[in-house]
Amino acid sequence: MADTGFADGVAISEHAFAKINLALHVTGQRDDGYHLLEMLVTFTRSGDRLAFAPADTDEFHISGRFGDALAGDGGTNLVLKARDALRAVVLEAGGAAPPVSIHLRKDLPIASGIGGGSADAAAALRGLMRLWGTPLSAATIDAIAIKLGADVPMCLASRPLIARGIGERIETVRDLPVFHMVLANPLNGVLTPDVFRRLATKTNGALVVDPGLSWLDALRGMRNDLEPPARALLPEIAEISDMLSDQGALFVRMSGSGATCFGIFASADEAKAAARALHGKRPDWYFEATETLAGDDDDRR
Repeated sequence: MADTGFADGVAISEHAFAKINLALHVTGQRDDGYHLLEMLVTFTRSGDRLAFAPADTDEFHISGRFGDALAGDGGTNLVLKARDALRAVVLEAGGAAPPVSIHLRKDLPIASGIGGGSADAAAALRGLMRLWGTPLSAATIDAIAIKLGADVPMCLASRPLIARGIGERIETVRDLPVFHMVLANPLNGVLTPDVFRRLATKTNGALVVDPGLSWLDALRGMRNDLEPPARALLPEIAEISDMLSDQGALFVRMSGSGATCFGIFASADEAKAAARALHGKRPDWYFEATETLAGDDDDRR
């Protein structure tokens, strides 16, 4: 068995890759309150990790740098909701979904705009389908995912994509290159509803990908419509963005509703050096050098 980073007895492990909104355009709002979005999304090799093993009774363990922040999360954790939702569908279809021990190693900041909880839920679905030998259709799994949250279908795919609607209409982007990144978070959050409430307008221009431009130049013509209101709520977002730029980032933007920002660097070595320097300046903040998954990278475990 390959090294999973967990204790012996682990049957299956899954990565929960951080979700990065390279661009996020708010284009409308439905009658039920959900905002209509158009997003260019990618995923980084940095993320959380889940392990699964058969057990006599259901168990759930949490470790990792940010594990303590989830202490007492109990049945509200999306991993457990994913387990229960998948089990119900499997049992209804006549399959078996016996007790399982799940270990979540939480290395991503909580509520930080990089899809940590959704990525964990998606990894739980992938891992449990493997553990239980679940023969469910992709449409059935997608239906479970969207009920868990608008970001979960994207995280279930965990590959570069464009998502529209509330996130359920997904188009894979096969030619998006690998980006060398530093993820940066001041470990001081903003509430997503507060960010949306501060939007100046909710009918902004659509996401357009110009095929005549390099991807980096194309990104410069896109937006994150949530960044201005998030900056107004949390001044550290502007500060940490400036810190990334000062370290030589070619491009800087906030991901999702914040407060994580990302800087794209010319090479992995430059990203690692920048992360070290930034950590030296603010050791109380989160900085992580990483790289994104390529559009044709099929290794999602």
